[in-house]
Amino acid sequence: MSAEAVPAPAVRMPRWFALAILCAGQLMVILDGTIVNVALPAIQDSLDFSSSSLGWVVNAYLIPFGGLLLLAGRFGDLFGRKRVFVTGLVVFTVASLLCGLAQSATMLLAARFVQGVGGAVTSSVTLAMVVTMFTEPGERARAIGVYSFVQSAGGTLGLLLGGVLTRAAGWHWIFFVNVPIGVAAAVLAQRVLAAERGAGRGKSTDALGAVLITSALMPAVYAIVAAADHGFGSAHTLGSGLAALVLLAAFVVRQARAEDPLLPPRMFRYRAVSGALGTHALMISGMFSFQFLAVLYMQKVLGFDEVETGAGVVPVSLLIGVMSLFLAPRLIGRFGARAVLLAALVLLGGGLGVLGRVAADGDYLTDVFPATVPLGIGFGLAMPALAGLAMSGATPQDSGLASGMFNTVQQVGASLGLAVLSTLAASHTGALLHHGAPRDEALTGGYQLAFRVGAVFVLGALVIAVTVLRTPRRATNDASAAGTGPSRTAKPDIPSRTP
Repeated sequence: MSAEAVPAPAVRMPRWFALAILCAGQLMVILDGTIVNVALPAIQDSLDFSSSSLGWVVNAYLIPFGGLLLLAGRFGDLFGRKRVFVTGLVVFTVASLLCGLAQSATMLLAARFVQGVGGAVTSSVTLAMVVTMFTEPGERARAIGVYSFVQSAGGTLGLLLGGVLTRAAGWHWIFFVNVPIGVAAAVLAQRVLAAERGAGRGKSTDALGAVLITSALMPAVYAIVAAADHGFGSAHTLGSGLAALVLLAAFVVRQARAEDPLLPPRMFRYRAVSGALGTHALMISGMFSFQFLAVLYMQKVLGFDEVETGAGVVPVSLLIGVMSLFLAPRLIGRFGARAVLLAALVLLGGGLGVLGRVAADGDYLTDVFPATVPLGIGFGLAMPALAGLAMSGATPQDSGLASGMFNTVQQVGASLGLAVLSTLAASHTGALLHHGAPRDEALTGGYQLAFRVGAVFVLGALVIAVTVLRTPRRATNDASAAGTGPSRTAKPDIPSRTP
């Protein structure tokens, strides 16, 4: 017997204020995925990290974040999303304080791991709470636009903020800045968001399924992020990947047999949900070739410092903000999420293609800036469309799980993109150096290859969107038979109920 979750009641204060609180918490989490990147050299000098271990300042955060999102999202459905959200904020804020106070490499890595746990718990339920609070289609589209802006622009904003804070106050402040924001967000969330009753009171939480999926995702994300150091064909990477596959297979068997499964098979019976998740994974993998490798190109080839590098990505953030906050909701309402998504993916692929032609003797205005326009517009349109599609097939009792799935795909896709593209860039650069190419030409050649492969990832996302995310034929035919033309209810962002 399955119990249904009680939808979240209206908040005691205006919903848009509640949305601001949710987005403030989410922004902290997203920023921390990239804010440390420009501060890594300063952290290395301060805490005596070796070159091979420095990457774990990022990986120690990514692994628990990617591994725990799904489980935390399910806990939100079962025990109340407000409780899970506030708990995640508290853990994240305390861990941020410990990161800033770290006096050794070991202490920083341990605190970053805990920070990743708190980030996963917070992020896992945010989108579900947004969708639950805003039920009217127009308002929901605008709210998802705000959420998508935080999701998509947060990474590039982190690069700018990280550079400014590191230069002005030292690397410790990239973590300290989270503390007052986290405390304020947790206090306000506790007061503003009304308590909700989850579906898990007195029912099974599928503890075995939770252990299996978490145990599978952890080595899976670890294998992805460690591949850049050990290589994809190494025993280290293959062993971790094999362990993840075995645990994942055990999880699938468990879900087919469990009375109250952690990940109900019905979640994959909706064309819009499955197609959106597949599109999201490939799109994020490709986009990370900009967020990380364009930064390296600006620093290592063009000679930019931290602040200049951060300023170089500002056009992308500004365009993402304009698109996701203002234009995307209107375009989605008029043309449907699928049509907007297809146009956005074409722009993203074109932007990465432009970056695939960067020159060793180039400059920002001719090599990087022309790509920021299609990338900013495309990503600002794509994220609201994808978020709406991914949540469109979820029932109220499953919205937390769908939110966790969406964020899990984003995190794993980002990790996969980072590992694959950075490894390709480094390998190609090494080969060019071995054949006597000058340093700048070798670096640029590696970045060019990675950008082009990123464009191929986006092309794959476009193929999925074209072939999977289709307007339900039955609804369209019914409308046509009635002589009214395509119905508004037959938009492609409404999932077909047919598996």
